[in-house]
Amino acid sequence: MQAVILAAGEGTRLRPLTLSRPKALVPVANTPILKYVIDALLANGIREIIVVVGYRKEHVIRYLNDHDLPVRVVYQENQLGTAHALRCAEPYLQDRFLLLAGDNYIDAASIAQIKNERNAILVTDHPRPTDFGVVIARDGLVREIREKPTTTDGKIVSTGIYSLDRSFFRYAVGPEVPDALQAMILDGVRVTPVRAVDWLDAVNPWDLLEMNSRLLARIETQRAGTISRSSKLYGLIRIGKGCEIGPNTYIHGPVMIGEGCRIGPNCVILPNTSIGARVTIEPLSYVAHSLVMDDVVIGSHSRVIDAVIGEGCRLADHTATWTSEAIFEREKEGFQKASFGAVLGDRVRSAPYTILKNCIVGNNASIQSGNTTVTGIIPDDAVVI
Repeated sequence: MQAVILAAGEGTRLRPLTLSRPKALVPVANTPILKYVIDALLANGIREIIVVVGYRKEHVIRYLNDHDLPVRVVYQENQLGTAHALRCAEPYLQDRFLLLAGDNYIDAASIAQIKNERNAILVTDHPRPTDFGVVIARDGLVREIREKPTTTDGKIVSTGIYSLDRSFFRYAVGPEVPDALQAMILDGVRVTPVRAVDWLDAVNPWDLLEMNSRLLARIETQRAGTISRSSKLYGLIRIGKGCEIGPNTYIHGPVMIGEGCRIGPNCVILPNTSIGARVTIEPLSYVAHSLVMDDVVIGSHSRVIDAVIGEGCRLADHTATWTSEAIFEREKEGFQKASFGAVLGDRVRSAPYTILKNCIVGNNASIQSGNTTVTGIIPDDAVVI
């Protein structure tokens, strides 16, 4: 069997994190989302994998080459929808195939559920169904797909994973796959809903915290590097090679720490925290329920909770995040309510004694004045004085 993974989209709703990388390469529990999808296919014996790339294609191609993953890469020159992306892979498809989104987590058990079905959609319940395609099913068949409706009574949504065959292309004349499936259903083709075992999507940047927490619960314990004898480590913890864990540091898992990190002394790392490679957390700092990407520096006496921190950020001493609930007005997304500490794009700089309160800070932004509370949305390259 073959599989097509769509990894060409921009992931605009995850901005600022997807300005410099495609959503499929956003790291969750220190692993790009795309890698989870490929691993689920390989675990099911599916080796003929096509990855459709487009936005920031060089990043995806470099990642696939560096990790020697067994895939064929196809390029979608213009991002004109999911059905258009699939048609780019059509010349390489023989008969039956799976179609998957490269920016959603999926587990091997879910692939096993759907791979032997013909014309099937992997579905699940979701508390915010209007963010997705709502699936209306009766008598064991899909009757209708409503793409991101404004209101709905149902909570069953499409995961964006399908089992199809080449006959699907007769209907894939528009830009999107759900439209083609709806045309199939209206033409009398039987389309079956199949329940997912485990599937996760981060629609908004703060949703990454929940995805990170759930995936950290599955890591395997590893304690490499140099760990001070006076440090206390409890629970599920993975520490990469070349790390230095300083004296009197307390770590309670699930926690994942990448290679070459320096933490402590006298730091506290609490559950549901992933820390990327080459991260420095200076003495007397506290980090909990956060996703920290590569090459970040968190200054001493800092308190980081409920935060997503992009690559290369430099947070000066006494930086703190403050979790609260607020309503954001985001371009093209309207008003959204969210509760978190902070989402920082790549290479954000903060001055000492900065408080980041329920804010989204764009890439390369600089907070230059100390004793400042930052709230709301700060655009890319902004200077806060």
